[in-house]
Amino acid sequence: MQLYVIGVNHTTAPIQIREHVAFNSEHLGSALRELTLHNAAEASILSTCNRTELYCSTDNPQKPLAWLSQYHRLDQDALSPYIYTLPENEAVKHAFRVASGLDSMVLGEPQILGQFKQSVKIAQEAGTLGTLLHKLFQRTFEVAKEVRTNTDIGANSVSMSAASVKLAQRIFGNISEQKVLFIGAGEMIELCADHFAAQRPKTIAIANRTLERGENLAKKLSAQGNNAQAILLQDLPAHFADYDIIITCTASQLPIVGLGMVERAVKMRKHRPIFMVDLGVPRDVEPEVKDLDDVFLYTVDDLSAVVSEGMGNRQQAAADAELIVANRVEHFMHWLKKRDAVPTIKALRDQADNIRLAELEKALKLLQKGESPEKALELLSNALTNKLLHAPSHALNQTHGDEHTRLEQALRQIYQINH
Repeated sequence: MQLYVIGVNHTTAPIQIREHVAFNSEHLGSALRELTLHNAAEASILSTCNRTELYCSTDNPQKPLAWLSQYHRLDQDALSPYIYTLPENEAVKHAFRVASGLDSMVLGEPQILGQFKQSVKIAQEAGTLGTLLHKLFQRTFEVAKEVRTNTDIGANSVSMSAASVKLAQRIFGNISEQKVLFIGAGEMIELCADHFAAQRPKTIAIANRTLERGENLAKKLSAQGNNAQAILLQDLPAHFADYDIIITCTASQLPIVGLGMVERAVKMRKHRPIFMVDLGVPRDVEPEVKDLDDVFLYTVDDLSAVVSEGMGNRQQAAADAELIVANRVEHFMHWLKKRDAVPTIKALRDQADNIRLAELEKALKLLQKGESPEKALELLSNALTNKLLHAPSHALNQTHGDEHTRLEQALRQIYQINH
């Protein structure tokens, strides 16, 4: 079994591909158990708006890839051009870089670490982590902490939330005169709500499947001095036209905001512009909405130019972080190579123990026949010495030339013979 990372991300696949291989967190546990049934010995799945990655211990990386295609009912040949398959050393480096924010659309963004930890927690609960992946993720989070502590990788980073505010300001100027609607109430929406709330918009609404979670976020925003309320997602069509800025990020597998809903809203608003940011993967807004006049729709991929602003300020920190990652990868690979020797060590110990038990049985029989303990112990110790040293002595006597020299040096090192 070998370690592999198999996946797609924002650099290898557009959102039109990523949304088709995304996993809903509610179904992640069952998906992991299905993956490890025949395709991998250990597995964890990291699925965010920018990436879907399988971290696997498997004898053949084609098995998890075939499973991924089959699980999402996709043609494997159509998916393959967007897939990266990273073995052993590259897989370890990739995990360290992802958790440290070095592989994110927003260089140094901290949210990925929390998402990574949550994915590992789900894998633990599903029972799909073994010694290899457990050790990998333990080291991964240690490296991420070291990078955050010892570099300025997170300094001056522009998050998706901040980028959304910047784009809205380009459309409307002063957001304090606008009405803002958030669809969903998860972590990403909370982050966006905090950024928009700081601009003191005219009103804020949270549309969510369950009213309780939406009300909790509305209360938090109201406590900060904002006019915030919650509505049910099912009532969204009746309120959609009231809002100038709409931010959506849900776990829905199908679009929530359809073309017809937005067309009606544009007509009711008499062509006053609507600014929309769809942070959902899969997308929450039908792609055709982007073609409507007076509608400014952005996806996570569209935000890349904005979040790249200020990148130069973080390049030196990124270089420092890469050095930390490279050093820690070397340490982990050393552990991994030692782990490969475990079966040989176990076999060696088992063989020695079998010899010990056999000679011990002979010694006990001698004692039962009345032989003195001293004599039995002497025979036992001589037999153990002869049998344990027979194989290396015989091998040394059967070799010649350079092979004999190498074996002799190895035996001297193993048995610590210094003269």
